[in-house]
Amino acid sequence: MTEQKIIAVVGATGQQGGGLVRAILDAPESGFTVRALTRDAGSEKARELAELGAEVVEADLDDEASIAKAFDGAYGAFLVTNFWEHMSPDREYEQAGNLARAAKSAGVEHAIWSTLEDTRDSVPLGDDRMPTLLGRYKVPHFDVKGEANALFTEAGVPTTFLQTTFYWEGFTTYFPPKRQEDGSLVLAMPMGDDKLAGIAAEDIGRTAFGIFKRGKKLVGRTVSIAGEHLTGYEYAEVFSEVLGEPVAYYPVPFDGFRAAGFPAAEELGNMFQYYAEFDDEFTGRRDLAAVRDLNPRLKTFREWLVANKDAFTGA
Repeated sequence: MTEQKIIAVVGATGQQGGGLVRAILDAPESGFTVRALTRDAGSEKARELAELGAEVVEADLDDEASIAKAFDGAYGAFLVTNFWEHMSPDREYEQAGNLARAAKSAGVEHAIWSTLEDTRDSVPLGDDRMPTLLGRYKVPHFDVKGEANALFTEAGVPTTFLQTTFYWEGFTTYFPPKRQEDGSLVLAMPMGDDKLAGIAAEDIGRTAFGIFKRGKKLVGRTVSIAGEHLTGYEYAEVFSEVLGEPVAYYPVPFDGFRAAGFPAAEELGNMFQYYAEFDDEFTGRRDLAAVRDLNPRLKTFREWLVANKDAFTGA
């Protein structure tokens, strides 16, 4: 029997990493086995993964040595950081550096780095269509990931750069259709009339698995992914069909959204303005047929919403 190749999965108890862990566990004949990395192996989610058959090990993204130890003996590694945990671009960049150096020292043969576009390539800091944040960024959680791509190349890590996008899970937390005083439902988002590339979070992990299964054919390549490209009006139409009552779309002005006053309002306002104003380029990089070739189970928004309808029953 051929020895199975170990895939070390950073963020295994999160949405992206969790999707990859489950994809590997669901395919025992694939030739891969999974090592789930987490800060707390005793957490409920980590114990659930262990019960499903994953090897669970502890590692801290702020501790390069702990990551290298967790990568030891692994063929591949899925690398992801969580900006929203601390909202510090500097810390995220440092964590990416820790991941790159640890992957190199452990001899990882194929890494997948979950990244995003550097929006400053499209909107330079001097462009005043949107505010510059923290003195150096337009959309910090995008820009720092894009900037960190070079860390993996410079370290000599064989890497596939997986450019992700908006998770549809964001509709359950930040952008659910909201009941108005007159009883109607409204989906309010700062997307204008443009298309938003979205994806089910679990499909990020499933597509990463498809990349690993291709061997090293995609090392050095950038793979940009999404599940579907829809306008706000089209998202509202699907909500209407699945929820069984009309849902209207209201395009929130970008400046109005940035002024909303909640943490990260400016950053998210800039993010949606980038999505909207560079729709053709952003969605154009995300060839849905190519993504489906890597991940035949790729969900459409309607399929995702039907599966998650209960999350919106209080709308």
